[in-house]
Amino acid sequence: MTERPNLNAIPVSDANHVPLTPLSFLSRTADVHPDHPAIIYGELRHSYRDMQTRCFRLASALARRGIGSGDCVAVMAPNVPALLECHFGVPHVGAVLNAINTRLDPATIEYILTHSGARVLLVDRELGQPLKDVLSRLSDRLTVFEINDPATADFPALGVPSYEDLLAEGSDAPLPDAVEDEWQTIALNYTSGTTGRPKGVLYHHRGAYLNALGNQQTWCLPRHPVYLWTLPMFHCNGWCFPWTITANAGTHVCLRKVEPEAIFEAINGCGVTHFCGAPVVLNMLANAPDTVRRPLAQKVQAFTAGAAPAPSVIGNVEKLGIEITHVYGLTEVYGPCVVCEPQTDWPSLGADELAGRKARQGVRYATQQGMEVVDPHTREPVPADGQTMGEIVLRGNAVMKGYLEDEEATAKAFEGGWFSTGDLAVRHADGYVQIRDRLKDIIISGGENVSTIEVESVLYQHDDVLDVAVVAEPSEKWGETVCAFVEAKPGRMPSEEELIAFCRDRLAGYKRPRRVVFGALPKTSTGKIQKFVLRQKAKDLASQPA
Repeated sequence: MTERPNLNAIPVSDANHVPLTPLSFLSRTADVHPDHPAIIYGELRHSYRDMQTRCFRLASALARRGIGSGDCVAVMAPNVPALLECHFGVPHVGAVLNAINTRLDPATIEYILTHSGARVLLVDRELGQPLKDVLSRLSDRLTVFEINDPATADFPALGVPSYEDLLAEGSDAPLPDAVEDEWQTIALNYTSGTTGRPKGVLYHHRGAYLNALGNQQTWCLPRHPVYLWTLPMFHCNGWCFPWTITANAGTHVCLRKVEPEAIFEAINGCGVTHFCGAPVVLNMLANAPDTVRRPLAQKVQAFTAGAAPAPSVIGNVEKLGIEITHVYGLTEVYGPCVVCEPQTDWPSLGADELAGRKARQGVRYATQQGMEVVDPHTREPVPADGQTMGEIVLRGNAVMKGYLEDEEATAKAFEGGWFSTGDLAVRHADGYVQIRDRLKDIIISGGENVSTIEVESVLYQHDDVLDVAVVAEPSEKWGETVCAFVEAKPGRMPSEEELIAFCRDRLAGYKRPRRVVFGALPKTSTGKIQKFVLRQKAKDLASQPA
């Protein structure tokens, strides 16, 4: 009898196995579309030939200064071309890009620079001014270069070499490929750290490559999209879109400040077809004054994530001519990896029902291996009944390597072979998940679970409400009751009684707010509402005499 052949016997070789890395996207696009616009920023225009040359110069300049595999290069800048170039130039020498949140306080920035072991910092001139003391303390091990955006010409110089000076040290010639293993770290992103020190999330080249393609496939991106940078590039590396848009030979329209007027002008002036943003950005556009709002010259596609958007917000934005795709993810999973993927019967739905479907988080990306909604205690999947809440867990190649120098937190996050998100959700009969709350935000009133997101979605339907956050207020009788913090639209003055009455016909009794507090809502540096601050306020209010 003939021996059966071993079909796995042939080893890999350089001809048939190379590490996956998103750096290959720039190489291909510059080869195939060298003259296509890569970057638009004010009067500046760079082709893909220009962009690749500048990235080569950055890489070789860093290498000549001794930066190589595993070294951290930090960048602190708004969405300007230099930060986009760093997404290719820095990892081209095997170094790790740490794009720092521009809204953080100096003490947190100093912690990040120290914890990451950053050797180089590229900092925007405006943003560098408040950091002079920090940079002085770190001067013995941190080399600083200043990014001189024309918009910052009126700010004092830091007295260090410029980013353009650094590029002048480099060469146009590409360096040998420094990515020897796709498990190499490509980027380091720090969580927002609202309840303690931020954690450093490590991305590998394989995950960045796959999630970039996941964005491409999920959004059905055409060749040559025109993408507006409303999403901060420091946030999960811009959800991997520096690499996604480059893979599709798209045009990156950089935007220094996210303001409604600038967004409307860029959409019409540059022919923008796509952008990403948190619901707060969508709300900003939907509520822009008539003096700012402009009819859109073309249909625009938008990815939204970062918080669960209310159906009313989605509906209002789509009336402007912006079609919403709702995605979900976290820093630990390279940004979005779950999508509310449209079904063929959705166009036949009414506007309200369609907005409700689009408010769901959805199903996993094709590039994400698995997603479940499990009981937080037993870790068993919950029934797909649209009612039973459980925690979303994820696994796959687009999950972080782990937390930098924090084995305990990494082990806890990966317990049971899944990444635990901390988000509570239900799974509908069609398999789509919908977030109900964070584990730490759920309200238990009289033994009943209350989804803060459900209450918030109802309050968002009121014409006078601009923004809302719902938290638990301690109660001797019920354990907890619902407390709503509301930011009214400019010129509107709803009353507490009015909003509670509005909820009466739309929510069960135990879900209705017992208290409504008006005022601006506290937000994190990434625009998320700081519910821990509001929970303390609610606790203080509950302790006051009636």
